[in-house]
Amino acid sequence: MRILVVSDVHANRAALAAIDEPHDACFCLGDLVDYGPEPSPCVRWAMANADYAVRGNHDHGVAQEVPVTGDVGFRYLTRVTRPDQWDALGPEERKYLLQLPVTQRVTLGDLRFLLVHATPRDPLDEYLLRDEAAWARRLENVDADVICVGHSHMQFKLKVGDQLVVNPGSVGLPRDGDPRAAYAIIEDGRVELKRIAYPIEETIAAIQSAPWPDRARTMLTHVIRNGRLPMPNGVEEPAAAPDGDG
Repeated sequence: MRILVVSDVHANRAALAAIDEPHDACFCLGDLVDYGPEPSPCVRWAMANADYAVRGNHDHGVAQEVPVTGDVGFRYLTRVTRPDQWDALGPEERKYLLQLPVTQRVTLGDLRFLLVHATPRDPLDEYLLRDEAAWARRLENVDADVICVGHSHMQFKLKVGDQLVVNPGSVGLPRDGDPRAAYAIIEDGRVELKRIAYPIEETIAAIQSAPWPDRARTMLTHVIRNGRLPMPNGVEEPAAAPDGDG
């Protein structure tokens, strides 16, 4: 059994289209929308290709038309890009986002999987990186062999007792300094974290055509090219510094 695991596409069609892996099943761990310029084809891809999918915090925010405040970092980018996301989706795509579950349990072969965007304790919003002790606390009473998570935009696999936590990283908006699309393959219990280059300039051209302020287009272009957000003083964002809006 070969499983493709993707997360945090963020309306980056070109990045998603670059992933061409043979697979028997596909897990999508949420955040198909916000930030990027092409939400519709990304949602359509999930509708057609994701055998099992869960809701991310950005999927929830767009589907429920949740307003965002803030003028710094990714919160600013969410505030600027979100108003256009809902209007860019057709009725079937909106319905798909609205009905996504926040968690999903799947058994494939001999393995029991738990799919969740953030953590089992807080499926939509909690940030947790590669911290074995913290994950051990989150996995108490979680009856699964493999826990697949996203949200942090950081790739990792972590053995926690008899369980395995897998974060495939972000397809469309990496934040670890590597701009290539990130994803994972799980095959017979073995996990391979993978990256693939994609035509970044296609995404940037779409960003430049979007009806957003120059500041937002410049920030997003930097993230797409560099895999992290520039800070106001010109210093790169630390690779593991979430700002509360993954």
